[in-house]
Parts: sequence; C-alpha cells; structure tokens
Amino acid sequence: MARVVVDVMLKPEILDPQGQAVQRALPRLGFEGIADVRQGKRFELEVAGPVDDAALARIHEMAETFLANTVIEDFVVKVDPAEGTGTADSAVTAVTAAEGSK
Repeated sequence: MARVVVDVMLKPEILDPQGQAVQRALPRLGFEGIADVRQGKRFELEVAGPVDDAALARIHEMAETFLANTVIEDFVVKVDPAEGTGTADSAVTAVTAAEGSK
C-alpha cells in the first residue's frame, strides 16, 4: 500500500488564532526565536493499489470537497516517498489547491 499525505493550512490572509496562541506561549516556555506559527491539519491516506494520475486526481477531489474548506484553507497532496509507489514521478507529486482550481 502507498501513503498519500494531504496537508491543509489556513490561507495566509486568514487569521490563525490557534497559531498565534502557540506563538505567544513559546517564549514563556523557554523557546525563543520563533517569529510566527501557523496551525494546520495533516491527513495520511493509505491507498489500496497504485497511486497513478487517476488516484491522485480522485484524492485531490476528496481534499477539495471534504478535507479542506477551500474558502479559507489551502491544501497540498503528495505521495509519501518512503512508502514507494513503483514510479519515480509519483513519489514527488505535489498539487496545491490553487494549482488544482486553475
């Protein structure tokens, strides 16, 4: 089985109160030098069968319609290279929400 990762983050122009709370707490906990924190979500999908262009397109559709709120979030779909998929091209495939909606 191959693993596909979908990373979902708030768009840069969207306020991230959870990230701000973490960023403000870090110095109090002794962690200095962090200028900004953005909080997001990571989905790891175990795919039965090969991760070809059709499978990636289907996962992109899933991310766009279910995993991310594309009004306020961007997402990236990528194949986990540690899992191996049998093709070199798919191991480095990454599709962002902005690229997919063009």
